Amino acid sequence: MKELRYINKFFLRYRWHIILGFVFVALSNYFRVLQPQAIRQALDLVYENIRMHQLVRGFEAQDLVYDQIAQSLFFFAVLVLLLALIMGVFMYFMRQTIIVMSRLTEYDMRKEIFQHYEKLDQGFFRRNMTGDLMARITEDVSKVRMYIGPAVLYGINLFTLFVMVIYSMFSVSVELSIYCLLPLPLLSLSIYFVSSVIHRKSTVIQQQLSRLNSIAQEVFSGIRVVKSYTHEQAMSKYFAGQCEDYKGKSMKLASVNALFFPLMLLIIGASTIMTIYFGGLQVYKGNITPGNIAEFVIYVNMLTWPVTSIGWIASIIQQAEASQKRINEFLSTEPEIKNPSDKPFDVQGKIEFTDVSFTYPDTGIEALKNISFKLMPGEKMVIVGKTGSGKTTIADLLMRMYDATGKITLDDQGIDKINLNELREQIGYVTQDVFLFSDTVRNNISFGRDEEGSYEKDEEYYARKAAVYEDIQSLPEQFETRVGERGLTLSGGQKQRVAMARTFMKEPRVYILDDCLSAVDTTTENRILNYLNDVLTDKTTIMITHRIYGLLPFDKIIVLDEGKIVESGTHEELLDKRGMYYRMFERQQLIDTENKVL
Repeated sequence: MKELRYINKFFLRYRWHIILGFVFVALSNYFRVLQPQAIRQALDLVYENIRMHQLVRGFEAQDLVYDQIAQSLFFFAVLVLLLALIMGVFMYFMRQTIIVMSRLTEYDMRKEIFQHYEKLDQGFFRRNMTGDLMARITEDVSKVRMYIGPAVLYGINLFTLFVMVIYSMFSVSVELSIYCLLPLPLLSLSIYFVSSVIHRKSTVIQQQLSRLNSIAQEVFSGIRVVKSYTHEQAMSKYFAGQCEDYKGKSMKLASVNALFFPLMLLIIGASTIMTIYFGGLQVYKGNITPGNIAEFVIYVNMLTWPVTSIGWIASIIQQAEASQKRINEFLSTEPEIKNPSDKPFDVQGKIEFTDVSFTYPDTGIEALKNISFKLMPGEKMVIVGKTGSGKTTIADLLMRMYDATGKITLDDQGIDKINLNELREQIGYVTQDVFLFSDTVRNNISFGRDEEGSYEKDEEYYARKAAVYEDIQSLPEQFETRVGERGLTLSGGQKQRVAMARTFMKEPRVYILDDCLSAVDTTTENRILNYLNDVLTDKTTIMITHRIYGLLPFDKIIVLDEGKIVESGTHEELLDKRGMYYRMFERQQLIDTENKVL
Protein backbone atom coordinates (compact mmCIF):
# COMPACT_ATOMS: atom_id res chain seq x y z
CA MET A 1 0.00 0.00 0.00
CA LYS A 2 3.05 2.32 0.11
CA GLU A 3 2.39 3.66 -3.40
CA LEU A 4 -1.16 4.64 -2.38
CA ARG A 5 0.14 6.90 0.39
CA TYR A 6 0.12 9.65 -2.21
CA ILE A 7 -3.70 9.52 -2.07
CA ASN A 8 -3.76 10.45 1.64
CA LYS A 9 -3.67 14.17 0.88
CA PHE A 10 -6.95 13.84 -1.02
CA PHE A 11 -8.51 11.98 1.91
CA LEU A 12 -7.45 14.88 4.11
CA ARG A 13 -8.78 17.44 1.61
CA TYR A 14 -12.20 15.77 1.47
CA ARG A 15 -12.23 14.54 5.08
CA TRP A 16 -15.77 15.74 5.71
CA HIS A 17 -17.04 13.67 2.82
CA ILE A 18 -15.39 10.60 4.38
CA ILE A 19 -16.57 11.39 7.90
CA LEU A 20 -20.16 11.94 6.79
CA GLY A 21 -19.95 8.90 4.53
CA PHE A 22 -18.78 6.78 7.48
CA VAL A 23 -21.67 8.07 9.59
CA PHE A 24 -24.20 7.35 6.84
CA VAL A 25 -22.78 3.84 6.29
CA ALA A 26 -22.94 3.12 10.01
CA LEU A 27 -26.54 4.37 10.26
CA SER A 28 -27.54 2.41 7.18
CA ASN A 29 -26.06 -0.80 8.60
CA TYR A 30 -27.57 -0.12 12.02
CA PHE A 31 -31.08 -0.16 10.58
CA ARG A 32 -30.11 -3.10 8.41
CA VAL A 33 -29.05 -5.16 11.45
CA LEU A 34 -32.34 -4.35 13.17
CA GLN A 35 -34.28 -6.17 10.43
CA PRO A 36 -33.20 -9.75 11.41
CA GLN A 37 -34.01 -8.93 15.03
CA ALA A 38 -37.52 -7.84 14.02
CA ILE A 39 -37.92 -11.02 11.97
CA ARG A 40 -36.71 -13.10 14.93
CA GLN A 41 -39.28 -11.48 17.22
CA ALA A 42 -41.99 -12.06 14.63
CA LEU A 43 -41.13 -15.77 14.27
CA ASP A 44 -40.90 -16.29 18.02
CA LEU A 45 -44.24 -14.54 18.44
CA VAL A 46 -45.80 -16.71 15.76
CA TYR A 47 -44.25 -19.84 17.32
CA GLU A 48 -45.67 -19.00 20.75
CA ASN A 49 -49.07 -17.96 19.41
CA ILE A 50 -49.36 -21.12 17.31
CA ARG A 51 -48.94 -23.16 20.47
CA MET A 52 -51.59 -20.98 22.11
CA HIS A 53 -53.81 -21.39 19.04
CA GLN A 54 -53.55 -25.17 19.36
CA LEU A 55 -54.40 -25.04 23.07
CA VAL A 56 -57.63 -23.07 22.50
CA ARG A 57 -58.72 -25.14 19.51
CA GLY A 58 -62.51 -25.53 19.60
CA PHE A 59 -63.00 -22.48 21.82
CA GLU A 60 -64.18 -18.99 20.88
CA ALA A 61 -60.76 -17.57 21.84
CA GLN A 62 -59.24 -19.38 18.83
CA ASP A 63 -60.38 -16.61 16.45
CA LEU A 64 -59.02 -13.94 18.78
CA VAL A 65 -55.61 -15.64 18.85
CA TYR A 66 -55.64 -15.90 15.05
CA ASP A 67 -56.45 -12.18 14.70
CA GLN A 68 -53.67 -11.33 17.13
CA ILE A 69 -51.18 -13.40 15.08
CA ALA A 70 -52.27 -11.64 11.86
CA GLN A 71 -52.03 -8.17 13.43
CA SER A 72 -48.58 -8.94 14.86
CA LEU A 73 -47.27 -10.22 11.52
CA PHE A 74 -48.62 -7.14 9.77
CA PHE A 75 -46.94 -4.88 12.34
CA PHE A 76 -43.57 -6.63 11.93
CA ALA A 77 -43.91 -6.57 8.12
CA VAL A 78 -44.49 -2.82 8.20
CA LEU A 79 -41.58 -2.45 10.66
CA VAL A 80 -39.18 -4.38 8.38
CA LEU A 81 -40.25 -2.30 5.37
CA LEU A 82 -39.81 0.90 7.36
CA LEU A 83 -36.34 -0.18 8.48
CA ALA A 84 -35.45 -1.03 4.86
CA LEU A 85 -36.69 2.38 3.72
CA ILE A 86 -34.61 4.22 6.33
CA MET A 87 -31.62 2.05 5.44
CA GLY A 88 -32.07 2.96 1.74
CA VAL A 89 -32.17 6.68 2.52
CA PHE A 90 -28.86 6.50 4.36
CA MET A 91 -27.38 4.35 1.57
CA TYR A 92 -28.27 7.12 -0.88
CA PHE A 93 -26.51 9.71 1.27
CA MET A 94 -23.44 7.51 1.77
CA ARG A 95 -23.02 7.25 -2.02
CA GLN A 96 -23.56 10.99 -2.36
CA THR A 97 -20.63 11.59 -0.03
CA ILE A 98 -18.01 8.88 -0.69
CA ILE A 99 -18.60 8.32 -4.42
CA VAL A 100 -18.80 12.07 -5.03
CA MET A 101 -15.53 12.41 -3.09
CA SER A 102 -13.92 9.87 -5.42
CA ARG A 103 -15.05 11.82 -8.48
CA LEU A 104 -13.70 15.07 -7.03
CA THR A 105 -10.40 13.34 -6.31
CA GLU A 106 -10.32 11.94 -9.84
CA TYR A 107 -10.77 15.46 -11.20
CA ASP A 108 -8.02 16.81 -8.94
CA MET A 109 -5.62 14.02 -9.88
CA ARG A 110 -6.12 14.44 -13.63
CA LYS A 111 -5.64 18.18 -13.33
CA GLU A 112 -2.52 17.73 -11.19
CA ILE A 113 -0.96 15.20 -13.58
CA PHE A 114 -1.73 17.39 -16.59
CA GLN A 115 -0.18 20.43 -14.92
CA HIS A 116 2.87 18.37 -13.99
CA TYR A 117 3.21 17.19 -17.60
CA GLU A 118 3.20 20.84 -18.69
CA LYS A 119 6.06 21.63 -16.31
CA LEU A 120 8.30 18.83 -17.58
CA ASP A 121 11.03 19.65 -20.06
CA GLN A 122 11.14 18.72 -23.72
CA GLY A 123 13.59 15.88 -23.08
CA PHE A 124 10.96 14.08 -21.02
CA PHE A 125 8.53 14.02 -23.94
CA ARG A 126 11.27 12.79 -26.26
CA ARG A 127 11.92 9.84 -23.95
CA ASN A 128 8.29 8.83 -23.34
CA MET A 129 5.60 7.83 -25.79
CA THR A 130 2.41 9.87 -25.99
CA GLY A 131 0.20 6.81 -25.61
CA ASP A 132 1.86 5.90 -22.33
CA LEU A 133 1.39 9.46 -21.04
CA MET A 134 -2.29 9.29 -22.00
CA ALA A 135 -2.79 5.90 -20.34
CA ARG A 136 -1.48 7.18 -17.03
CA ILE A 137 -3.76 10.20 -16.98
CA THR A 138 -6.84 8.20 -18.06
CA GLU A 139 -6.79 4.45 -17.38
CA ASP A 140 -4.49 4.57 -14.35
CA VAL A 141 -6.38 7.44 -12.71
CA SER A 142 -9.65 5.54 -13.25
CA LYS A 143 -8.17 2.50 -11.48
CA VAL A 144 -7.13 4.69 -8.55
CA ARG A 145 -10.60 6.26 -8.41
CA MET A 146 -12.09 2.81 -7.96
CA TYR A 147 -9.96 2.47 -4.84
CA ILE A 148 -10.88 5.92 -3.51
CA GLY A 149 -14.60 5.41 -4.15
CA PRO A 150 -16.07 1.89 -4.32
CA ALA A 151 -13.23 0.16 -2.44
CA VAL A 152 -13.35 2.66 0.43
CA LEU A 153 -17.16 2.61 0.45
CA TYR A 154 -17.42 -1.17 0.60
CA GLY A 155 -14.50 -1.34 3.01
CA ILE A 156 -16.28 0.94 5.47
CA ASN A 157 -19.50 -0.96 4.85
CA LEU A 158 -17.74 -4.27 5.54
CA PHE A 159 -16.15 -2.99 8.74
CA THR A 160 -19.28 -1.43 10.26
CA LEU A 161 -21.54 -4.29 9.23
CA PHE A 162 -19.12 -6.88 10.60
CA VAL A 163 -18.85 -5.10 13.94
CA MET A 164 -22.63 -4.71 14.30
CA VAL A 165 -23.49 -8.22 13.12
CA ILE A 166 -20.86 -9.96 15.24
CA TYR A 167 -21.91 -7.93 18.29
CA SER A 168 -25.53 -8.89 17.69
CA MET A 169 -24.61 -12.56 17.21
CA PHE A 170 -22.41 -12.79 20.33
CA SER A 171 -25.05 -11.06 22.43
CA VAL A 172 -27.40 -13.96 21.59
CA SER A 173 -25.07 -16.99 21.69
CA VAL A 174 -21.29 -17.03 21.90
CA GLU A 175 -21.05 -20.73 21.05
CA LEU A 176 -23.26 -20.52 17.95
CA SER A 177 -21.46 -17.37 16.80
CA ILE A 178 -18.10 -19.13 16.95
CA TYR A 179 -19.41 -22.03 14.84
CA CYS A 180 -20.86 -19.60 12.29
CA LEU A 181 -17.61 -17.62 11.97
CA LEU A 182 -15.30 -20.64 12.00
CA PRO A 183 -14.74 -20.70 8.19
CA LEU A 184 -13.58 -17.04 8.09
CA PRO A 185 -9.84 -17.72 8.76
CA LEU A 186 -9.82 -19.78 5.56
CA LEU A 187 -11.24 -16.71 3.84
CA SER A 188 -8.34 -14.58 5.12
CA LEU A 189 -5.74 -17.00 3.76
CA SER A 190 -7.49 -17.07 0.38
CA ILE A 191 -7.51 -13.25 0.22
CA TYR A 192 -3.79 -13.07 1.02
CA PHE A 193 -2.89 -15.53 -1.73
CA VAL A 194 -5.18 -14.08 -4.39
CA SER A 195 -4.18 -10.46 -3.66
CA SER A 196 -0.52 -11.14 -4.38
CA VAL A 197 -1.40 -12.86 -7.67
CA ILE A 198 -3.74 -10.02 -8.68
CA HIS A 199 -1.07 -7.40 -7.94
CA ARG A 200 1.48 -9.04 -10.23
CA LYS A 201 -0.98 -9.56 -13.05
CA SER A 202 -2.49 -6.05 -12.77
CA THR A 203 0.92 -4.42 -13.19
CA VAL A 204 1.63 -6.40 -16.34
CA ILE A 205 -1.83 -5.65 -17.75
CA GLN A 206 -1.49 -1.87 -17.22
CA GLN A 207 1.90 -1.89 -18.94
CA GLN A 208 0.46 -3.72 -21.92
CA LEU A 209 -2.49 -1.32 -22.06
CA SER A 210 -0.09 1.61 -22.24
CA ARG A 211 1.67 -0.11 -25.13
CA LEU A 212 -1.65 -0.51 -26.96
CA ASN A 213 -2.42 3.18 -26.49
CA SER A 214 1.02 4.15 -27.77
CA ILE A 215 0.69 1.99 -30.88
CA ALA A 216 -2.80 3.30 -31.68
CA GLN A 217 -1.76 6.93 -31.16
CA GLU A 218 1.33 6.51 -33.33
CA VAL A 219 -0.59 4.84 -36.17
CA PHE A 220 -3.38 7.43 -36.11
CA SER A 221 -0.89 10.31 -36.09
CA GLY A 222 1.03 8.78 -38.98
CA ILE A 223 -1.98 7.49 -40.92
CA ARG A 224 -0.79 9.24 -44.09
CA VAL A 225 2.46 7.29 -44.02
CA VAL A 226 0.65 4.03 -43.27
CA LYS A 227 -1.72 4.53 -46.19
CA SER A 228 0.93 5.74 -48.62
CA TYR A 229 2.95 2.56 -47.98
CA THR A 230 -0.26 0.42 -48.01
CA HIS A 231 0.68 -1.02 -44.63
CA GLU A 232 -2.85 -1.00 -43.21
CA GLN A 233 -3.03 -4.78 -42.96
CA ALA A 234 0.48 -5.10 -41.56
CA MET A 235 -0.23 -2.55 -38.83
CA SER A 236 -3.61 -4.16 -38.11
CA LYS A 237 -1.92 -7.53 -37.76
CA TYR A 238 0.71 -6.08 -35.44
CA PHE A 239 -1.94 -4.31 -33.34
CA ALA A 240 -4.06 -7.47 -33.24
CA GLY A 241 -1.05 -9.39 -31.95
CA GLN A 242 -0.58 -6.89 -29.14
CA CYS A 243 -4.33 -7.05 -28.39
CA GLU A 244 -4.07 -10.83 -28.23
CA ASP A 245 -1.27 -10.48 -25.71
CA TYR A 246 -3.41 -8.08 -23.66
CA LYS A 247 -6.38 -10.44 -23.88
CA GLY A 248 -4.31 -13.37 -22.70
CA LYS A 249 -3.01 -11.46 -19.69
CA SER A 250 -6.50 -10.18 -18.85
CA MET A 251 -7.97 -13.68 -19.11
CA LYS A 252 -5.39 -14.96 -16.63
CA LEU A 253 -6.46 -12.25 -14.19
CA ALA A 254 -10.13 -13.02 -14.83
CA SER A 255 -9.49 -16.72 -14.16
CA VAL A 256 -8.09 -15.86 -10.74
CA ASN A 257 -11.18 -13.78 -9.93
CA ALA A 258 -13.45 -16.50 -11.35
CA LEU A 259 -11.94 -19.03 -8.94
CA PHE A 260 -12.04 -16.66 -6.01
CA PHE A 261 -15.70 -15.64 -5.92
CA PRO A 262 -17.19 -19.17 -5.96
CA LEU A 263 -14.79 -20.01 -3.15
CA MET A 264 -16.22 -17.14 -1.12
CA LEU A 265 -19.78 -18.34 -1.71
CA LEU A 266 -18.75 -21.88 -0.70
CA ILE A 267 -17.39 -20.60 2.59
CA ILE A 268 -20.57 -18.59 3.28
CA GLY A 269 -22.67 -21.63 2.38
CA ALA A 270 -20.68 -23.71 4.87
CA SER A 271 -21.35 -21.08 7.52
CA THR A 272 -25.12 -21.25 6.80
CA ILE A 273 -25.17 -25.04 7.13
CA MET A 274 -23.24 -24.91 10.38
CA THR A 275 -25.62 -22.23 11.66
CA ILE A 276 -28.68 -24.40 11.02
CA TYR A 277 -27.10 -27.57 12.43
CA PHE A 278 -25.58 -26.16 15.62
CA GLY A 279 -28.48 -23.74 16.02
CA GLY A 280 -30.88 -26.66 16.02
CA LEU A 281 -28.88 -28.30 18.78
CA GLN A 282 -29.00 -25.09 20.80
CA VAL A 283 -32.79 -24.84 20.36
CA TYR A 284 -33.13 -28.46 21.49
CA LYS A 285 -31.14 -27.60 24.63
CA GLY A 286 -33.35 -24.55 25.21
CA ASN A 287 -30.48 -22.06 24.98
CA ILE A 288 -31.98 -20.11 22.07
CA THR A 289 -35.33 -19.79 20.31
CA PRO A 290 -36.23 -20.99 16.78
CA GLY A 291 -36.35 -17.33 15.77
CA ASN A 292 -32.67 -17.03 16.66
CA ILE A 293 -31.80 -19.62 14.01
CA ALA A 294 -33.58 -17.55 11.37
CA GLU A 295 -31.88 -14.43 12.75
CA PHE A 296 -28.42 -16.07 12.48
CA VAL A 297 -29.09 -17.38 8.97
CA ILE A 298 -30.04 -13.86 7.88
CA TYR A 299 -26.91 -12.48 9.57
CA VAL A 300 -24.71 -15.00 7.78
CA ASN A 301 -26.31 -14.23 4.43
CA MET A 302 -26.14 -10.54 5.25
CA LEU A 303 -22.36 -10.98 5.40
CA THR A 304 -22.30 -12.84 2.07
CA TRP A 305 -21.71 -9.81 -0.15
CA PRO A 306 -19.42 -7.89 2.24
CA VAL A 307 -17.28 -10.98 2.80
CA THR A 308 -17.32 -11.83 -0.90
CA SER A 309 -16.44 -8.21 -1.67
CA ILE A 310 -13.21 -8.63 0.27
CA GLY A 311 -11.75 -10.32 -2.78
CA TRP A 312 -13.16 -7.62 -5.07
CA ILE A 313 -11.83 -4.87 -2.79
CA ALA A 314 -8.45 -6.61 -2.66
CA SER A 315 -8.42 -6.77 -6.47
CA ILE A 316 -9.27 -3.05 -6.74
CA ILE A 317 -6.60 -2.11 -4.22
CA GLN A 318 -3.95 -4.17 -5.99
CA GLN A 319 -4.86 -2.68 -9.37
CA ALA A 320 -4.89 0.80 -7.86
CA GLU A 321 -1.50 0.15 -6.28
CA ALA A 322 -0.07 -0.85 -9.67
CA SER A 323 -1.63 2.17 -11.39
CA GLN A 324 -0.58 4.63 -8.68
CA LYS A 325 2.97 3.33 -8.92
CA ARG A 326 2.96 4.19 -12.63
CA ILE A 327 1.52 7.63 -11.87
CA ASN A 328 4.08 8.26 -9.12
CA GLU A 329 6.91 7.47 -11.52
CA PHE A 330 6.00 10.54 -13.56
CA LEU A 331 4.91 12.75 -10.65
CA SER A 332 8.28 12.14 -8.99
CA THR A 333 10.06 13.21 -12.20
CA GLU A 334 11.44 16.67 -11.71
CA PRO A 335 11.85 18.95 -14.75
CA GLU A 336 15.46 19.57 -15.67
CA ILE A 337 14.48 23.09 -16.77
CA LYS A 338 13.16 25.01 -13.77
CA ASN A 339 11.97 28.59 -13.45
CA PRO A 340 14.71 30.35 -11.44
CA SER A 341 12.79 33.55 -10.69
CA ASP A 342 9.36 35.15 -10.62
CA LYS A 343 10.73 38.63 -11.21
CA PRO A 344 9.53 40.46 -14.36
CA PHE A 345 12.09 40.81 -17.13
CA ASP A 346 11.80 43.25 -20.01
CA VAL A 347 13.61 41.83 -23.05
CA GLN A 348 15.46 44.35 -25.23
CA GLY A 349 16.96 41.85 -27.65
CA LYS A 350 20.72 41.60 -27.05
CA ILE A 351 21.71 37.95 -27.55
CA GLU A 352 25.11 36.39 -26.96
CA PHE A 353 26.33 32.78 -27.20
CA THR A 354 29.80 32.11 -25.70
CA ASP A 355 31.44 28.71 -26.28
CA VAL A 356 28.08 26.94 -26.21
CA SER A 357 28.14 23.17 -26.66
CA PHE A 358 25.23 20.78 -26.38
CA THR A 359 24.70 17.01 -26.50
CA TYR A 360 21.18 15.57 -26.53
CA PRO A 361 20.87 13.59 -23.28
CA ASP A 362 18.53 10.93 -24.65
CA THR A 363 20.52 10.10 -27.81
CA GLY A 364 24.06 11.20 -26.99
CA ILE A 365 24.27 13.14 -30.28
CA GLU A 366 26.61 16.14 -30.04
CA ALA A 367 24.58 18.86 -31.76
CA LEU A 368 26.69 21.99 -31.10
CA LYS A 369 30.41 22.53 -30.53
CA ASN A 370 31.76 25.80 -29.12
CA ILE A 371 29.23 28.12 -30.75
CA SER A 372 29.85 31.84 -30.20
CA PHE A 373 28.08 34.86 -31.70
CA LYS A 374 26.62 38.17 -30.61
CA LEU A 375 23.53 40.12 -31.68
CA MET A 376 22.68 43.64 -30.59
CA PRO A 377 19.02 44.75 -30.15
CA GLY A 378 17.33 45.10 -33.53
CA GLU A 379 19.99 43.17 -35.45
CA LYS A 380 19.10 40.30 -37.76
CA MET A 381 21.00 37.09 -38.28
CA VAL A 382 20.63 34.13 -40.60
CA ILE A 383 21.75 30.63 -39.66
CA VAL A 384 22.26 28.40 -42.70
CA GLY A 385 23.58 24.90 -43.03
CA LYS A 386 22.81 21.37 -44.05
CA THR A 387 20.19 19.21 -42.35
CA GLY A 388 21.41 18.04 -38.95
CA SER A 389 24.02 20.77 -38.60
CA GLY A 390 22.48 22.07 -35.34
CA LYS A 391 20.46 25.07 -36.55
CA THR A 392 17.23 24.25 -34.70
CA THR A 393 19.18 23.34 -31.58
CA ILE A 394 20.33 26.97 -31.29
CA ALA A 395 16.67 28.08 -31.30
CA ASP A 396 15.74 25.50 -28.67
CA LEU A 397 18.60 26.60 -26.42
CA LEU A 398 17.63 30.26 -26.72
CA MET A 399 14.06 29.33 -25.71
CA ARG A 400 15.68 27.31 -22.90
CA MET A 401 14.08 24.05 -23.89
CA TYR A 402 17.41 22.53 -22.81
CA ASP A 403 20.39 23.72 -20.80
CA ALA A 404 23.80 23.63 -22.45
CA THR A 405 27.41 24.08 -21.45
CA GLY A 406 28.91 27.47 -22.11
CA LYS A 407 27.08 30.74 -21.61
CA ILE A 408 23.91 32.10 -23.21
CA THR A 409 22.89 35.63 -22.25
CA LEU A 410 19.94 37.82 -23.08
CA ASP A 411 20.49 41.52 -22.38
CA ASP A 412 23.69 40.55 -20.50
CA GLN A 413 21.68 38.27 -18.18
CA GLY A 414 22.20 34.50 -18.23
CA ILE A 415 18.99 32.90 -19.49
CA ASP A 416 19.20 30.35 -16.67
CA LYS A 417 18.62 33.29 -14.28
CA ILE A 418 15.71 34.88 -16.18
CA ASN A 419 12.03 34.28 -15.39
CA LEU A 420 11.24 31.41 -17.75
CA ASN A 421 7.71 32.60 -18.50
CA GLU A 422 8.93 36.13 -19.29
CA LEU A 423 11.69 34.74 -21.51
CA ARG A 424 9.38 32.64 -23.64
CA GLU A 425 6.60 35.20 -23.64
CA GLN A 426 8.81 37.81 -25.31
CA ILE A 427 10.32 35.51 -27.94
CA GLY A 428 8.25 34.63 -31.00
CA TYR A 429 9.25 31.18 -32.26
CA VAL A 430 7.92 29.80 -35.55
CA THR A 431 8.97 26.17 -35.37
CA GLN A 432 10.03 24.03 -38.30
CA ASP A 433 7.51 21.35 -37.36
CA VAL A 434 4.29 23.38 -37.42
CA PHE A 435 1.63 22.34 -34.91
CA LEU A 436 -1.97 23.57 -35.01
CA PHE A 437 -4.65 22.71 -32.48
CA SER A 438 -7.90 20.96 -33.37
CA ASP A 439 -9.78 24.23 -33.24
CA THR A 440 -10.88 27.07 -35.49
CA VAL A 441 -8.44 29.04 -37.60
CA ARG A 442 -9.26 32.14 -35.58
CA ASN A 443 -8.47 30.49 -32.26
CA ASN A 444 -5.22 29.05 -33.62
CA ILE A 445 -4.08 32.54 -34.63
CA SER A 446 -5.24 34.17 -31.39
CA PHE A 447 -3.34 31.51 -29.42
CA GLY A 448 -0.40 33.94 -29.63
CA ARG A 449 -2.40 36.63 -27.82
CA ASP A 450 -1.65 37.43 -24.21
CA GLU A 451 -4.96 36.99 -22.38
CA GLU A 452 -4.21 39.94 -20.13
CA GLY A 453 -3.18 42.22 -22.99
CA SER A 454 -5.30 44.46 -25.17
CA TYR A 455 -4.95 44.38 -28.95
CA GLU A 456 -6.10 46.92 -31.49
CA LYS A 457 -5.44 44.56 -34.41
CA ASP A 458 -7.45 41.38 -34.85
CA GLU A 459 -6.68 37.95 -36.28
CA GLU A 460 -7.59 39.02 -39.81
CA TYR A 461 -4.94 41.75 -39.78
CA TYR A 462 -2.17 39.29 -38.93
CA ALA A 463 -3.54 36.73 -41.39
CA ARG A 464 -3.06 39.33 -44.13
CA LYS A 465 0.51 40.00 -42.99
CA ALA A 466 1.22 36.26 -43.15
CA ALA A 467 -0.29 36.10 -46.67
CA VAL A 468 -2.88 33.53 -45.59
CA TYR A 469 -6.00 35.74 -45.49
CA GLU A 470 -7.20 34.78 -49.01
CA ASP A 471 -6.69 31.08 -48.26
CA ILE A 472 -8.77 31.37 -45.09
CA GLN A 473 -11.54 33.23 -46.92
CA SER A 474 -11.82 30.29 -49.34
CA LEU A 475 -12.47 27.83 -46.50
CA PRO A 476 -16.11 26.72 -45.87
CA GLU A 477 -16.54 28.74 -42.68
CA GLN A 478 -13.58 31.07 -43.22
CA PHE A 479 -11.98 32.00 -39.86
CA GLU A 480 -14.41 29.74 -37.98
CA THR A 481 -13.35 26.65 -39.94
CA ARG A 482 -11.97 23.89 -37.73
CA VAL A 483 -8.59 22.74 -38.99
CA GLY A 484 -8.72 19.14 -37.74
CA GLU A 485 -6.12 17.30 -35.69
CA ARG A 486 -2.69 18.93 -36.03
CA GLY A 487 -4.13 21.06 -38.85
CA LEU A 488 -4.47 18.12 -41.26
CA THR A 489 -7.22 19.84 -43.28
CA LEU A 490 -4.78 22.59 -44.34
CA SER A 491 -1.88 22.32 -46.75
CA GLY A 492 1.69 22.53 -45.52
CA GLY A 493 2.05 26.11 -46.73
CA GLN A 494 -1.23 27.18 -45.16
CA LYS A 495 -0.23 25.67 -41.81
CA GLN A 496 3.09 27.48 -41.92
CA ARG A 497 1.45 30.80 -42.60
CA VAL A 498 -1.21 30.35 -39.90
CA ALA A 499 1.65 29.59 -37.49
CA MET A 500 3.39 32.76 -38.62
CA ALA A 501 0.22 34.81 -38.10
CA ARG A 502 0.01 33.32 -34.59
CA THR A 503 3.56 34.50 -33.88
CA PHE A 504 2.99 37.93 -35.43
CA MET A 505 -0.03 38.44 -33.16
CA LYS A 506 2.20 37.80 -30.16
CA GLU A 507 4.23 40.89 -31.14
CA PRO A 508 7.40 39.72 -29.38
CA ARG A 509 10.70 41.54 -28.91
CA VAL A 510 12.73 38.70 -30.48
CA TYR A 511 11.79 36.59 -33.50
CA ILE A 512 13.08 33.09 -34.26
CA LEU A 513 11.94 31.88 -37.68
CA ASP A 514 12.91 28.27 -38.24
CA ASP A 515 12.60 27.38 -41.93
CA CYS A 516 9.18 29.05 -41.88
CA LEU A 517 8.92 29.57 -45.67
CA SER A 518 9.89 26.10 -46.85
CA ALA A 519 6.35 25.15 -47.95
CA VAL A 520 5.25 28.37 -49.70
CA ASP A 521 5.59 29.41 -53.33
CA THR A 522 7.86 32.21 -54.52
CA THR A 523 5.09 34.81 -54.87
CA THR A 524 3.76 34.19 -51.37
CA GLU A 525 7.31 34.10 -50.05
CA ASN A 526 8.00 37.59 -51.44
CA ARG A 527 4.79 38.96 -49.87
CA ILE A 528 5.76 37.61 -46.47
CA LEU A 529 9.33 38.87 -46.81
CA ASN A 530 8.04 42.37 -47.57
CA TYR A 531 6.03 42.31 -44.36
CA LEU A 532 8.99 40.92 -42.43
CA ASN A 533 11.06 43.84 -43.69
CA ASP A 534 8.51 46.14 -42.07
CA VAL A 535 7.69 44.34 -38.82
CA LEU A 536 11.26 43.27 -38.04
CA THR A 537 12.76 46.75 -38.42
CA ASP A 538 13.54 47.17 -34.72
CA LYS A 539 13.23 43.52 -33.65
CA THR A 540 16.10 41.16 -32.99
CA THR A 541 15.65 38.35 -35.47
CA ILE A 542 17.21 34.94 -36.03
CA MET A 543 16.17 33.20 -39.24
CA ILE A 544 17.06 29.54 -39.66
CA THR A 545 16.86 28.39 -43.24
CA HIS A 546 18.19 26.31 -46.11
CA ARG A 547 17.58 29.19 -48.52
CA ILE A 548 19.29 32.52 -48.87
CA TYR A 549 16.95 35.51 -48.93
CA GLY A 550 18.31 38.54 -50.74
CA LEU A 551 15.23 40.65 -49.98
CA LEU A 552 16.03 40.81 -46.27
CA PRO A 553 19.03 42.86 -45.13
CA PHE A 554 20.84 40.71 -42.55
CA ASP A 555 23.49 42.09 -40.24
CA LYS A 556 25.16 38.75 -39.81
CA ILE A 557 25.15 35.29 -41.37
CA ILE A 558 26.64 32.19 -39.78
CA VAL A 559 27.12 28.89 -41.58
CA LEU A 560 26.89 25.70 -39.50
CA ASP A 561 28.36 22.34 -40.41
CA GLU A 562 28.35 19.36 -38.03
CA GLY A 563 27.58 21.61 -35.07
CA LYS A 564 30.36 24.11 -35.71
CA ILE A 565 30.42 27.62 -37.17
CA VAL A 566 32.50 27.24 -40.32
CA GLU A 567 31.83 30.70 -41.74
CA SER A 568 30.38 33.99 -40.56
CA GLY A 569 29.99 37.50 -41.94
CA THR A 570 27.70 39.51 -44.22
CA HIS A 571 26.25 38.28 -47.50
CA GLU A 572 28.91 40.03 -49.58
CA GLU A 573 31.76 38.94 -47.31
CA LEU A 574 30.77 35.30 -47.48
CA LEU A 575 30.38 35.38 -51.25
CA ASP A 576 33.89 36.81 -51.54
CA LYS A 577 35.26 33.94 -49.45
CA ARG A 578 33.90 31.45 -52.02
CA GLY A 579 33.42 28.84 -49.33
CA MET A 580 30.44 26.77 -48.21
CA TYR A 581 28.04 29.73 -48.25
CA TYR A 582 29.09 30.65 -51.80
CA ARG A 583 28.46 27.07 -52.99
CA MET A 584 25.01 27.04 -51.36
CA PHE A 585 24.17 30.38 -52.98
CA GLU A 586 25.32 29.21 -56.42
CA ARG A 587 23.32 26.00 -56.10
CA GLN A 588 20.20 27.94 -55.12
CA GLN A 589 20.61 30.36 -58.01
CA LEU A 590 20.85 27.42 -60.40
CA ILE A 591 17.71 25.79 -58.97
CA ASP A 592 15.75 29.07 -59.13
CA THR A 593 16.80 29.55 -62.76
CA GLU A 594 15.68 26.01 -63.67
CA ASN A 595 12.32 26.58 -61.94
CA LYS A 596 11.73 29.79 -63.92
CA VAL A 597 12.49 27.97 -67.19
CA LEU A 598 10.04 25.21 -66.25
